[in-house]
Amino acid sequence: MDAPSLLRWLPAFREKTILVLGDLCLDEYIIGKAQRLSREAPVPVLELQERFVVPGAACNPALNVQALGGRALVAGVIGNDEPGRQLLGALHQAGIDTAGVVTDDARPTTLKTRVLASHLFPQQVARVDRVQRDALSRGTQRSLRRFLEEAVPRADAVLLSDYRNGVVDAPLVRFLLGLNNRGVLVTVDSQGDFAKFRGVSVLRCNREEAEAYLRRPLDSDAAFAQAGTALKKRLGVATVVVTRGAQGMSLVDVSGAYHFIAAANPSEVYDVTGAGDTVIAVLTLGLAAGAPAVEAAHLANLAAGLVVRKLGNATVTPKELAVAVHSDGPV
Repeated sequence: MDAPSLLRWLPAFREKTILVLGDLCLDEYIIGKAQRLSREAPVPVLELQERFVVPGAACNPALNVQALGGRALVAGVIGNDEPGRQLLGALHQAGIDTAGVVTDDARPTTLKTRVLASHLFPQQVARVDRVQRDALSRGTQRSLRRFLEEAVPRADAVLLSDYRNGVVDAPLVRFLLGLNNRGVLVTVDSQGDFAKFRGVSVLRCNREEAEAYLRRPLDSDAAFAQAGTALKKRLGVATVVVTRGAQGMSLVDVSGAYHFIAAANPSEVYDVTGAGDTVIAVLTLGLAAGAPAVEAAHLANLAAGLVVRKLGNATVTPKELAVAVHSDGPV
């Protein structure tokens, strides 16, 4: 697979509309310089240097779609609160369509606060999550379904980003698949609750989630190939992608099993936050553009190798991805 074979798909990203449905959240970063150990507990005392917020969870694949030239529509739930307003503002600033974002007065916006100590480079020392995992209210469910009825027919693909916070439940997945009369591509970034995704087009999970579901260790390319085949059969999906951290990722589809070495050396990895979001975003764009799964997965693997070199939820530009393709060489 040479560079021209991969690069031909990047311009086609600009023509694709991807509906991203899932758990929305605001990521807060607090960075401080470590001054001394606290007298109250064995923890560092940080002097505040910087605070910033970025959209996270299901927002991250949407931001990657938008950054690569696609058109992202976001559907999910926020609260009637300041984090929700900050989240909407950031999505609007990125040019993302938020018509599918439902505000629920009784449900707070998910907020994940990461505290980082700055020395040679910031290092996370604590994380605090404010999250409500209860089922959505009936009114919020109806609002989401009304939006999906209108939005699915005009999408080139639907990307489900499940952080298991209550939005992407089994009834909503069944409703979505029932709307899909045109056979629109449906991809999933799961967190281990695989059964509710029976019948989707593509399932992405990580190694630990696949091992837990299959109840066996995955310690070789052959084991990952067998795991992907088993997941395909049990779930009735066309394509399975298992991300393997420092070992890259594996893909299994109708044409066979493929393995991709990690596109970043361990010494280059700065922050793995959001790498899986980037994988599913690029994979979805590639497949929606008509790329074979192996080529879309190769692009997704290269994109993940770029974002782990950045702090926090990061995105990839077409130029960055093109440079990575040229640097990667033939495979």
